[in-house]
Amino acid sequence: MIDGDRPVPAYGAFRQTLGRLWSDGFGRAGVLLLAATILTSIVGPWIFPYSPHEFGASAADIMQPPSAQHWLGTDEMGRDVFRATLSGSRISLMVGLLATTISMIVGTLIGLASGYYPGRLGNWLMRITDFFLVLPALPLVIVLAALLGQGFAIIILVIGLTSWPSTARIVRSQVISLRERQFVERIRALGATDMRIVGIHILPNTLPLVLATTVLIIAGSILTEATLAFLGLGDPVHISWGTMLHFAFVAGAAGRGAWWYLVPPGVGIVLVVLGFTLTGNTLDRILNPRYRAR
Repeated sequence: MIDGDRPVPAYGAFRQTLGRLWSDGFGRAGVLLLAATILTSIVGPWIFPYSPHEFGASAADIMQPPSAQHWLGTDEMGRDVFRATLSGSRISLMVGLLATTISMIVGTLIGLASGYYPGRLGNWLMRITDFFLVLPALPLVIVLAALLGQGFAIIILVIGLTSWPSTARIVRSQVISLRERQFVERIRALGATDMRIVGIHILPNTLPLVLATTVLIIAGSILTEATLAFLGLGDPVHISWGTMLHFAFVAGAAGRGAWWYLVPPGVGIVLVVLGFTLTGNTLDRILNPRYRAR
């Protein structure tokens, strides 16, 4: 990370960023929401394991309201909704994190190349980025998911390969600014190669912005997965929050007054997306040079 033309030690910058994030009310609320969600998704399924093949013992167990035995009631198969919600949190977070990792890698590489090489290569890469930016994201994801299949890996790949343009744009603008800094000119005059300049001196100074953008993309990826699953394009083998909402809708939970089947996954999606959004917006205000200048 740099302050003007002076490098700032990475550890000191990291501590400073965490301190400013925690001191911000919205940032602190986002961090607490994420910590609670991630801890629940890791520990919960171990304490309360869920199996999609464990059906109710009889028809009396179907769509039962919350009770001492089933804290959040049962679904149309007599399965425990509380355990399914805990298990679904892990799948939803996994999809969001893995899809965002793909998006971050693709967007960062394209942003670095187009920003450091502003000639023909940079122009072509930006035209490709603009093409993906003008396409409606959700219909594109729905079409690709319908064509390629409903596998867990396919959904992650589709979301990751359609959410990188914003990262590429942000990285490119930062690289263009860094490329003209005095410290880069000095390093280039000493004979450093382009790969060394980009990998050692420019990339580390773009990572803070990539981090802020990545946190926001995770929220969008989780919401996109939930949308696909709700529309019936999710992986039926892996139960996520979106898959639960799909099965609840198909089973007529709303018409039967089975609120306990609809509310838990819906609240889970809202809380985790809110947590990532609050944290990402706060990090953007802290790390984005435009906001720091103001």
